[in-house]
Amino acid sequence: MKAIKDWAPEDRPRERLLANGADTLSKAELLAILIGSGVPGKSAVDIMRSILADYGDSLMSLGKASVKDLMRYEGIGEAKAVTIVAACQLANQRLKENLPKRMRIKDSTDAVNYFRPRMQDLTIEECHLLLLDQGMGVKGSVLLSRGGIAGASVDVRCLLKEALLGQAVAVVLCHNHPSGRTKPSREDDNLTKKAAEACQTVGIRFVDHIIFAGDDYYSYQENGKI
Repeated sequence: MKAIKDWAPEDRPRERLLANGADTLSKAELLAILIGSGVPGKSAVDIMRSILADYGDSLMSLGKASVKDLMRYEGIGEAKAVTIVAACQLANQRLKENLPKRMRIKDSTDAVNYFRPRMQDLTIEECHLLLLDQGMGVKGSVLLSRGGIAGASVDVRCLLKEALLGQAVAVVLCHNHPSGRTKPSREDDNLTKKAAEACQTVGIRFVDHIIFAGDDYYSYQENGKI
């Protein structure tokens, strides 16, 4: 297998990017430019194709890999692993920048679009509360808890306190399942019931509870459970 430097100029990723633009390159080729070099018998593109294949050719899945995970691959040392992780996180930050600064939540789809860039790559469980005003505009969001792979506990009193302090008229609860399963647990059902009842007592609308598992999600509102 030839090294990239031995390829014809029109086939090299860097030269193709300069001549034709970044959108003409595959994910493997773009990442190969960042890691710079391969190993004997494998070009940087070959290495990145192999890594991406193990992650379903998904940058979202690759973004969940740790530096230690990536260093298991031949030709990937700490510096290159850090570069790959940083590139995936930059892609995630770009998604967040594309969100409107003053977003309105008209339905659960809007809430999902708001939370997806924040939740889809998490490897530990987090629970967030979205605060909305009278016109369902986003006032902000609050991290309620952060836990391990098994789960993150949420105190309904803390949820209510944050909603009141933020002067929210309505709220959306959201957490993720690092396990990849969207199906709500019994604890999720209990939390949803208690949170909805607590909000009702103080006149705050409990709009939805959304559970993310990678790029998939479960909405209590869409499933008629709120």
